[in-house]
Formats: sequence, structure tokens, C-alpha cells
Amino acid sequence: MTTMTEASVREFKMPDVGEGLTEAEILKWYVKPGDTVTDGQVVCEVETAKAAVELPIPYDGVVRELHFPEGTTVDVGTPIIAVAVAGAGGAAPQAPAEQPAAVPAPAQDEPKPEGRQPVLVGYGVATSSTRRRPRKGPEVTVPAPAQAVQAELNGHGGALAGKSRPLAKPPVRKLAKDLGVDLAAITPSGPDGIITREDVHAAARPRTAEPAAPVTTAPAAPAAPAPVASYDTARETRVPVKGVRKATAQAMVGSAFTAPHVTEFVTVDVTRTMKLVEELKQDKEMQGLRVNPLLLIAKALLVAIKRNPDINASWDEANQEIVRKHYVNLGIAAATPRGLIVPNIKDAQDKTLPQLAQALGELVSTAREGKTSPAAMQGGTVTITNVGVFGVDTGTPILNPGESAILAVGAIKPQPWVHKGKVKPRQVTTLALSFDHRLVDGELGSRVLADVAAILEQPKRLITWA
Repeated sequence: MTTMTEASVREFKMPDVGEGLTEAEILKWYVKPGDTVTDGQVVCEVETAKAAVELPIPYDGVVRELHFPEGTTVDVGTPIIAVAVAGAGGAAPQAPAEQPAAVPAPAQDEPKPEGRQPVLVGYGVATSSTRRRPRKGPEVTVPAPAQAVQAELNGHGGALAGKSRPLAKPPVRKLAKDLGVDLAAITPSGPDGIITREDVHAAARPRTAEPAAPVTTAPAAPAAPAPVASYDTARETRVPVKGVRKATAQAMVGSAFTAPHVTEFVTVDVTRTMKLVEELKQDKEMQGLRVNPLLLIAKALLVAIKRNPDINASWDEANQEIVRKHYVNLGIAAATPRGLIVPNIKDAQDKTLPQLAQALGELVSTAREGKTSPAAMQGGTVTITNVGVFGVDTGTPILNPGESAILAVGAIKPQPWVHKGKVKPRQVTTLALSFDHRLVDGELGSRVLADVAAILEQPKRLITWA
């Protein structure tokens, strides 16, 4: 086997987009050792604090090693894949028939190729420290077939502790610990006797599926008590806090304990707004666009902000200033498979109704696909959260960090309502506006909420007030 020179192996590191990202989880590898890759080819999908994004490799070559398995959280700047590239003679490396046991590491200060730099389309706000650190352990004599496995484990921060210690990578050990599985009791199925994630899940499955043994009154020989972990595993599930959930938790705690929240409520008859929605669906200019009550609620809020511009501001604690925004980046809370995210529509105040409908449709579709870009996630000024889609009447929403107000929209449903002196069934909803009381007093907050309600009750005001 020909050994590759140190300069011929390039290490692709977890990139940073300059948006506060410090780590990302590897969701899926699209390549394996021995595969040929080309400049710009997507090699893996990772999840940042807000979105799942694909990473392209910035050079041609042959994959030598994947440094981390799927499901691993890796710090920015950490090498994640080794690729053998063309040497000094210009000949491209050939894909090996078999993955070598070890590949020499590249120089730490190796320059990046000019003209193309790795770019990650995604962002995050996680502030945790590095997840993996090499640990020095006692010297161990390892049988020849397992030497490559030991080298790989040491490279990922998990040194073998002794001959009797089961072979498993750190993520697999953590999984076993979370599921209460004893690695020593598992028969490994991986190469060279290494325990895989599938082995751990297979060992855990009977413990969670089997019912408790029946109690018997017949005399029996004393038996060893069952491990407590088996009962805990059946009664509890521990889910690591990471990705969107971690970012959301940090942001909400920071907001709740920084900005003094005040929430006001109003219940309003939106029957005319619902009729207008149906009419707009038939309008030629709105064909193919996302037309729903949220569209008119968003437009109503934008008009209310235009009439009360001081609501569109932020509090600068460091400089002790109120920053008034002359633009509205309207955030829309969107539920996605990875959690709740809040992308925003840039300069929403300048958009016509058809343009706003198109922007809303693109925002929601992109969010549900997990492809929301970093730019769409930042710079929001005011947010709408539609809890009514879950059948909820209203709520007390927490401000997005850096924003002054958030409007919660409850379920729209028929209720008895006094209309023109008579009790009639009308379409009614409850709105809740939370605002930062450091810069928005009760009068300003009340005016904004009252304006939104008035427009939804009489949507023709969209013409006269806009």
C-alpha cells in the first residue's frame, strides 16, 4: 500500500458563516471512504441551531476518512473529513480498494485554496464549549485486528481503558449510557469487534418492550435484584438538548429575564375579514398565492405600525439607547419538524398585498423544508405567532430577543356576538400583544393593538389608513 504524503491529504473543517455559529450536528453523510468527490459536491448535511444545511467540499479528490459518525455534534473549525487530493505531480489519487487503517494528519497551518472557501448556509447561537477532547489513558496492548479501531477511537477522543473494555466510539458510549445499556453485555456486530449504534438500540429494545415479571408466592431461591436502569428506561426518555431546541431555550430565557414583558388582550369580530379572505382567493391578482387570515392580520399589523412607528424599536442596553427602526422585518413563527423558528420578511412595510402573500408562502414552505437561510432568521423587528392553528384561544407570547413587540393570534371560530343590536353567530378571535415595557408604555401598546383589532373588524380601513 502506498502511503499518501502529508501534503496530499486535505482536512475539510466544520465551517463558520460568521453568524455566531460555534457547533453543528452531522445529520447525514452522503459519501464514504473510497468515494471520489469533486469541487462543490455536497458531502454531508448538518444541523445548526436553526436549520439543516448541506456542506459542499471545496476540492477534488478521494475520501480517506470520515472523522465523525452521524449524530455527532462538532465544533466549528474541527476537521470532519479527510480527502486525498492530487499531489505535486498533478496526478489525481486513485480510490483505494480498502480503507487504510490510518492516514497521516495534515499540517495544522495548511493554507486554504484560493478563490473558493468553504461556506455554511445556516446559523446558530449556541455558546457551548467543545464537545470532544482527547483523553490520555494507560498504555494498552491491543491485538493486531483491533489496532486500527483503537487508532480511530483515540482520534475521536475516546482512548481504550484496558483489554476488557468494549470497543465503541464516544457517541455510542453516550447512547448506551442514556439508554441504560451495559456495553460489556453486548455482542458487537461492527468490524474488528466494535459496538455500533444499532447494537445498542437492539440491546435496549427488549428492556423497554418486555412487561414486568409476574410476582410469585411460591418459595424460590434468592435472586439478584434487577438493575434499576431497566425500570428507569421504561418510564423515562432522555432527549439531548441541541439544535433548534437549544437555541430557542437560550433565547427565551434571555428574553424573559431581560425585557419586562407586558401583555394586553382584545377579542374582536373578524367576520368581515374572513369574507374578504374568500373574495381575495377568487381575485386574479392573488391566484397561486397564499391567501389566508394570517395575510390580512400581517397587513393590519403593518398598518398599525405605520400609524404608531415608535412600537418598531429595540433597546440597546450597552449604549442606553432606544433604537427606532424605519423598516419592518416582520417575523412569522413557523412550526417545523426541528422545532419552532422565526424567519422574517425583510422590508415588509413596502410590500403590496400580493407581494406580502408571496413572501409569506415562500417563508412557510422554506421553513417546513428546514432550508431557511441565516439572513431570513436575523434582523427581525416585530413578530406574529399564530397559536390559533392549534385550536388555542390566545396566549402570552415571549418577545423575540432584540424585538419590542409580538402579536399572538388565537383561533377564529363562531361565537354569539352582538351585531347591529342583535345577538348573532359571528367569526371571533382574541389577539394578544406582548411588548417591552422599557420602551413601549401602556398607551402605545394599547393603540397598536386597538388599531389591529379595528382593521380586522372593518378591513376597508386597510385602504383608508394605509
